[in-house]
Amino acid sequence: MPTLVFGHKNPDTDAICAPIAYADFLRRTDRPDAEAACCGELNARTVFALQQAKLEPPRLIMDVRPTVAQIVRREIIFTHEGESLHAAFNRMRQHQLRSLPVLNAEGKLTGLVSITKLVGLLLPDYEKVDHARIVESNLSRICEVLKGHFIHRYETEKEQEYVLSVAAYSAEKFTEKIHQFPPERLLIVAGDRPTVIKPAIEYGVRAIILSGGYGISDELLALAKERNVNILSSPHDTASTTLLIKCAKRITLALDSSFISFNERTLIKPLRQSLQDSNQPIFPVTNDKGELIGVFSKSDLVNPPGCKLILVDHNEFTQAVSGADEADILEVIDHHRLGGGLTSREPIRFINEPLGSTSTIVARMFRQRNVELTPSIALCMASGIISDTLYLTSPTTTNVDRDILDWLSRYTPVPLKEFAEKFFATGSALQIHTADNVVGADCKQYEENGWKIAVAQVEELGFDHFWPKKEALSTALNELLRKRQLDFACLLITDITTHDSYLLCAGNPRIVDGIDYPETENNLFHLEGIVSRKKQLLPHLCSVLSKISR
Repeated sequence: MPTLVFGHKNPDTDAICAPIAYADFLRRTDRPDAEAACCGELNARTVFALQQAKLEPPRLIMDVRPTVAQIVRREIIFTHEGESLHAAFNRMRQHQLRSLPVLNAEGKLTGLVSITKLVGLLLPDYEKVDHARIVESNLSRICEVLKGHFIHRYETEKEQEYVLSVAAYSAEKFTEKIHQFPPERLLIVAGDRPTVIKPAIEYGVRAIILSGGYGISDELLALAKERNVNILSSPHDTASTTLLIKCAKRITLALDSSFISFNERTLIKPLRQSLQDSNQPIFPVTNDKGELIGVFSKSDLVNPPGCKLILVDHNEFTQAVSGADEADILEVIDHHRLGGGLTSREPIRFINEPLGSTSTIVARMFRQRNVELTPSIALCMASGIISDTLYLTSPTTTNVDRDILDWLSRYTPVPLKEFAEKFFATGSALQIHTADNVVGADCKQYEENGWKIAVAQVEELGFDHFWPKKEALSTALNELLRKRQLDFACLLITDITTHDSYLLCAGNPRIVDGIDYPETENNLFHLEGIVSRKKQLLPHLCSVLSKISR
């Protein structure tokens, strides 16, 4: 299982580029299994940046909660419907198993067979002891179990219900006994006893099994061929031959078709309680095509392996990929405030610096460790810095960001000024996306003084695309409130050319009334000189919330 390097939900460019670069850094240094991942769709500018850097997007993973796919034993020991009880039992004994999946001719799972069910078929209740002579199988399967050979064979693949009889009487008494059953159902076990074999052949029994490896005379063989009587030679004595024939019953007789199975994406956590009282020894796991991929037992649920995560550009569970609270958090690399109740099982590396971009932190690691920097990764990290600092014009920008971006520019395949112009000119989110997508695309959720709020941001070249969409965006904010059960939600629309913003709000009127910016319309504020959600807007909102009790 790889170590997954994740940015936050609803990722911006830094939340995609920093994990890609940090995963590359880790693979070259301490963690060769590191892999970048994301938990949201990429915006148009991020797609542009990765295309220019000639990098593939991270793997999209929306949930890292443990699933049965992580505990399944994929080396499947199974039996198929054409096999005998004997073959299934030996496989269980060889691998010390209590149960096996049963597959049909197409390889589809049809049920389970357990050691308890097998023993029940071979050792019936005393009241049903006479039923032990009934053998449902075919002659080829019986021959395989006996490791014998046919002296004469006829329709040996035909499945039917046989009556097993051992020639333990005198010839006269035996002949009388076998006439109590239809000849086409009789299996006769006999040693070197021509006086018994001849009347059995004349009666037209289905097969005669010669125990002890004995043969048959040419005269009796000719008669058997004439009457279509199968002659099978067993190398074992009569007692062993009889026992093995009973073990040649087909496995479907022991099949339990009312079993519990799971799709590979089933979450583990709910299973611990639901399977607590189940007596089923193993649980088959299938993929979306219904194909068996493995099995697990209840003991596998006790301590399943957790997903290994590194959180980049965030440090709060509310912004992390779903299931992060059930994973092993190994590292956090971030430049935001602390919050959200993040905990870890063991001490971890936690780097949180007041810089303009997480990509700045990652790039500095490359430089400090003298790790080879490719043009693609250099442009990737430069994209994160340019995006988060509005090309070094945001108030979040530090001298470290300027220094690192200058260093990266020596390795990038294109001049950064030219790249930044094209980057910001790429795709107006307000023009391209629906109001719901705009509100949800770069949206971060916070909790402060008992209040649950969400702050989204979109960066535009001017406000021309905002005004026609204002009412739809307001509706989308109210829908976001309802879906996430929030107290307040807002969208910061930033003009990256003038460094001004508008703030569109929805939610609790007490919070809206506490916002200390000029209100140009109902629930709409003009934020002159405000461009940073992290450093300018969020601290103001937290101050408002700290003064209002629930």
